[in-house]
Parts: sequence; structure tokens; C-alpha cells
Amino acid sequence: MAFLIELWAFLRVRRKFWLLPIILVLLIFGGLLILAQGSAVAPFIYTVF
Repeated sequence: MAFLIELWAFLRVRRKFWLLPIILVLLIFGGLLILAQGSAVAPFIYTVF
């Protein structure tokens, strides 16, 4: 949790708000990869790509 607080402080101080969408997309793809690891949702995720 401290990492997220430091990341938000960095983005706010350095005015790097354009990095926020990139980070969110990476988190979403990471979540999809975790879901695809042997779950019942995996066939539906594979059809998206």
C-alpha cells in the first residue's frame, strides 16, 4: 500500500498525470492474466483477444 501512496505522490508532484492511464491498463491486463490462470473465465478471456 505504501508503494501506491508514493506513486500517487510522485504523479501529483511531478505533474505526470498522463502516466495514470498507462498504469491502469497494465493493471487491467495483469488482472486478466491472473484470471486466465486456470479459471472458468479463461475461455471467455481468450475470445476477447
